[in-house]
Amino acid sequence: MGIRRVPGRIGFALLALAGALLTGCSTLPQSPLDVKGPVAEMQTGLLMYTLWIALGIGIFVTVALLFVVFRFRARPGVTSVPKQVHGNHTLEVIWTVIPILILVSVAYPTVNAAFATSTPPADAFTVRAEGNQWWFGFNYPEGFTTANELRIPVGKPVRLEIVSRDVIHSFWVPKLAGKIDMIPNRTNVMWLQADEPGLYMGQCAEFCGDSHAKMRFRVLAMEEKEYTAWVEQRLAMMDGPKNLSEKAVLGREIFEGSKANCWACHTVDGTKAKAVVGPNLTDVGQRHSIAGGIMDNTIENLQAWIANPPAFKPGTTMPIHEGRLTPEEIKAVAEYLHSLK
Repeated sequence: MGIRRVPGRIGFALLALAGALLTGCSTLPQSPLDVKGPVAEMQTGLLMYTLWIALGIGIFVTVALLFVVFRFRARPGVTSVPKQVHGNHTLEVIWTVIPILILVSVAYPTVNAAFATSTPPADAFTVRAEGNQWWFGFNYPEGFTTANELRIPVGKPVRLEIVSRDVIHSFWVPKLAGKIDMIPNRTNVMWLQADEPGLYMGQCAEFCGDSHAKMRFRVLAMEEKEYTAWVEQRLAMMDGPKNLSEKAVLGREIFEGSKANCWACHTVDGTKAKAVVGPNLTDVGQRHSIAGGIMDNTIENLQAWIANPPAFKPGTTMPIHEGRLTPEEIKAVAEYLHSLK
């Protein structure tokens, strides 16, 4: 008897472990179960509603199947055939009407949520989100652009115009809203809102090339006063960098010189760098991450990224500067970039 109980105990232990692991999913940085905004709340609510219905159907079918298997199994000496229900109109009506009612009960909240999450509130402001291999750009209504970090005010709806400049990407911030494709030559629209201040992780959710898994971004939800102050600060930065250190001034010269040619791909507002091949770097020093969201924004990481970008993000079009620039020149460029805040 002890031996026979072992498989049952193992099964129970595995179920308990699975439950604990699934519960832990809600604490992950990119969990759709830990919602922080109305769009994600509607979508997750619909998910859980259909999940419980599906679970109930699955349990009912399993119990019915097991009942039939054991109740009407073949037994020695029993030759009678169970009562047949084929052609029973009452049963046929019941098992036709019940699925219809279930489908209707799922269809109504699904359609309602689809319209509610695809139609931004009238008071939403618009940000244009662009997908690139492998980084995100954000164009604000005030006329400035940032990259890989979307800043929004808490409690305010944000209408997002979703586009792509190269291949198909997918915009996804699990705690704030579901996925939507970023398609070349097409503009999709979605909206999101953060009910609590904080940093929310985002990710490209459509395979888009070598560094798809390293195409990340962040949404920083700020209190309204803090957000307004940031917008004013960002607008002031459009006049160009100010109060640079001696090393940062040297870094700017190298950045804008022919030896590094950084200005040919990037924009720094108020300078000769006005290209849009790579991310806008005007406020790169105040971002939480660099390299499309994969590295913390530190001087050391900036130096490593400038020296050899493909070592961190395969397929990137950013050239290797190790060998083209001396270590001191790379440090100077990193100092310049880190001061842009």
